[in-house]
Amino acid sequence: MNVPAWVSVAVFLAAYTLIATEKVHRVAAALGGAGIMLAVHATGARAAFFSEHTGIDWNVIFLLLGMMVIVGVLKETGVFEYLAIWAAKRARGRPFRLMVQLVLITAGVSALLDNVTTVLLIAPVTFLVCERLAVNPAPFLIAEAMASNIGGTATLVGDPPNIIIASRGGLSFNDFLLHMAPMVVVLMAVFVGLCWLMFGRSFRYDPERASEIMALDEREAIADRRLLWQSLAVLALVMAAFVLHPVLHYEPSVVALLGAGVLVAATKVTTEQAISEVEWPTLVFFAGLFVMVGALVETGVIGRLSQAAAAATGGQLEVATMGILGASAVLSAIVDNIPYVATMSPIVSDLVQAGGGNGPGQVLWWALAFGADLGGNATAVGAAANVVVLGIAARNGTPISFWQFTKYGLIVTAVTVTLVAPYLWLRYLM
Repeated sequence: MNVPAWVSVAVFLAAYTLIATEKVHRVAAALGGAGIMLAVHATGARAAFFSEHTGIDWNVIFLLLGMMVIVGVLKETGVFEYLAIWAAKRARGRPFRLMVQLVLITAGVSALLDNVTTVLLIAPVTFLVCERLAVNPAPFLIAEAMASNIGGTATLVGDPPNIIIASRGGLSFNDFLLHMAPMVVVLMAVFVGLCWLMFGRSFRYDPERASEIMALDEREAIADRRLLWQSLAVLALVMAAFVLHPVLHYEPSVVALLGAGVLVAATKVTTEQAISEVEWPTLVFFAGLFVMVGALVETGVIGRLSQAAAAATGGQLEVATMGILGASAVLSAIVDNIPYVATMSPIVSDLVQAGGGNGPGQVLWWALAFGADLGGNATAVGAAANVVVLGIAARNGTPISFWQFTKYGLIVTAVTVTLVAPYLWLRYLM
């Protein structure tokens, strides 16, 4: 590697270490790392701010911004309090039963929407219901972030890397349903068991709290019914536009911004109220992270790593499949899985053609998708949903540290990726 490549690696590792050890705030670490990358010319202004492949992913930034505004307006209606009471009553006040309920809802919704939008909608409910039950919301938020990543793996629109893979591989929405969704159902069943092992045994049932919740009337929580119906109508249109992306050809970020704009313009909610729930530190953190990872792409570091993994397969489809699955899980835990998949997909495309085209060789696309999506669970910065959840937690006075998330994420990733390996082998390679 050349000097800029070595410098970019050193800067990234230093920033990542600061984020992981929390010696400085993660936003400061990401911005500082991005600034140094620009200062040493590991990347430039054009590549950092305007490049589709090596710059800030503005689609992600503005998707988050638009959905945060919509969620902020929804919060004014009292609907989250309504859902919190309803969920707690359905779970009979039992914390683990509530966790299972929220985790399954999160996974199901993430298969239809992108996983970031899902956690933005579920997190406010989680805080309110945990407050009602007097339990720590951190385990719930961690489990929901991971469930969103697993559930989003099932469909083309569920996780941003899947959209990149579908575009490069010529794969349809139904292809993902047929090849990815069956295994995701199995993984979610296993994940519920892991939730019990990781969190469930620490929960304590409080009969007094439970009886108080059962006596509540959730309908009384709605503060503004007119605003609620207006907000739900806009949210329904936004969700429909997400699902119909292959037909409408509107980017999710455009849909989210249009929905947010219509909601603020057509209701009595003030601009100040609408943007009060925007997680500005999270958006800035993403921008810095994108610049740093873009520098690794720009200097050829990620490309070299990907090519080395591909070269190690020796042209054997079985070795290539397992190698891509494992390498994608590991690398997506370290860098955000969106730029990783954007870099790796051209290499996988060549391997697919060498392995028999979209016949036998198609298994490589599924290996890349499973590895990148599930590997995102391994660390607090491996997937966009994780970063958003940590930002929301900090904003609400329940900070989740890098290692608090990662110690559970490593277990979940190891188990889920290990289960996917025999699935790919038995279904496609036998």
